[in-house]
Amino acid sequence: MRDEKTPCVYILASKHYGSLYIGVTSDLLKRLSQHRGGVTPGHASKYAIYQLVHFEVFGTMEAAIAREKQLKNWHRAWKINLINDANPHWVDLAVGLGMPPIGQESLRDRPWNDSHRR
Repeated sequence: MRDEKTPCVYILASKHYGSLYIGVTSDLLKRLSQHRGGVTPGHASKYAIYQLVHFEVFGTMEAAIAREKQLKNWHRAWKINLINDANPHWVDLAVGLGMPPIGQESLRDRPWNDSHRR
């Protein structure tokens, strides 16, 4: 999955049953690195949403974008059920993709992420 473009939709969580973020990308590992590195400010960085709890791969970017729009329109309970079906313990799936594990506490203490203190 490293050097090729692979359209996918992903769901990040701040913790088990925590805040959720839904996104779409053609390079999941690069996008996760951006989230975790605080490169792009927004909802995910404001609420420390960094754990990959669900992702779906698609053949085209158009299909991935359509699915992202669908998921964003779902009720929160439906999103939680989707995550629980495939990942009931809400483990960070990024580790299985080759990314190092992260600790929420260490991310919150970084200077680029002061938003949680407000």
